[in-house]
Amino acid sequence: MKGQIPARRHILTLLVENQVGVLARIAGLIAAKGYNIDSVSVGETMDASVSRVTLVVHGDDWVMEQVVKQLNRLIEVIKVVDLTEEEFVEREMILVRVNADPSNRAEILRIADIFRAKVVDLTHRIYTLEATGDEDKIHALLELLRPFGIKELVRTGLIAIGRASKTPSTKLERVAGGDGEEGAKKSPAVAT
Repeated sequence: MKGQIPARRHILTLLVENQVGVLARIAGLIAAKGYNIDSVSVGETMDASVSRVTLVVHGDDWVMEQVVKQLNRLIEVIKVVDLTEEEFVEREMILVRVNADPSNRAEILRIADIFRAKVVDLTHRIYTLEATGDEDKIHALLELLRPFGIKELVRTGLIAIGRASKTPSTKLERVAGGDGEEGAKKSPAVAT
């Protein structure tokens, strides 16, 4: 069982009560299984008492299933979803500082335009670009900027959300655009 299945990327989204120490308990639980969190992003939902946590972790399916079950047992955790097998939308934002010598400026701006990146700061020798996209887009942009000399890179960490159903079946789904955070808060914790 364990060890025979190769580790792969899992994207977990959690709805949690917005309380001190919740993130530390989540991180501790995953570390106890011997996994490193590749990225974490946390923010309030429409309900200020609930936060959404997005975690990216590499691990085998069996252990990740156990992690999801244990996360659901934490009192502050409302809902855990492993998006790995679902259709989802993912985004990450980066700020990247790149050398912008006069001879390279036009090419850097062309690359930024292709990737819909924005120049958010500049000096005579450096451009700071902001870009948002999925993992492949961010990787491709960074590979094209690398020859110019990347001075600094800041990443937000991945955020993800499951794709909405194409045919809402209930009035709540039509109004809220899915089962919504409010519905998840009132339902018991469920691993999916």
